[in-house]
Amino acid sequence: MKFRTQHRHVIDFTFPIAVFFVFAASSLAVLMLAANIYSNQTADANNNYMARTSLSYVNEKIRQNDERGGISIQTLEGQDCLVLENQIAGVSYTTYIYQYDGKLKELFIREGVDVRLQDGQDIMEVQDFSVEGISEGLFRLTSVDLDGNETSLIASERSAS
Repeated sequence: MKFRTQHRHVIDFTFPIAVFFVFAASSLAVLMLAANIYSNQTADANNNYMARTSLSYVNEKIRQNDERGGISIQTLEGQDCLVLENQIAGVSYTTYIYQYDGKLKELFIREGVDVRLQDGQDIMEVQDFSVEGISEGLFRLTSVDLDGNETSLIASERSAS
């Protein structure tokens, strides 16, 4: 009886190694693409958060202080401010919301106290924030984040009608 001997070829060794390297390279490419997509999505979400959060904050302040004639725009120290007037326990208070020194600020003071914009509480960093009266009880709020992305919101005074 004659035994068959196996002849090993170079391809028997190199083909599985080549398949392994193709699989490894494909896995690495997919991983790199996924990391890039995740990084871009995170940056977009952060930009969206920064742009919209400032406007959402101001819009919520308008809702909280929505009293007939209690919302206006005034210019203080050359800066346009959203002015929210209300009464707490019979005492008149005013809230000023404005951009000052690269930050969106809020100043809550009792009526009759001197207003200095530098005294406001920092809310968040913005490149620019502006408020414009479109018509009676209707305001356009515009915020520019630190990356230069501009977002606008139109808010209405519900008690005006």
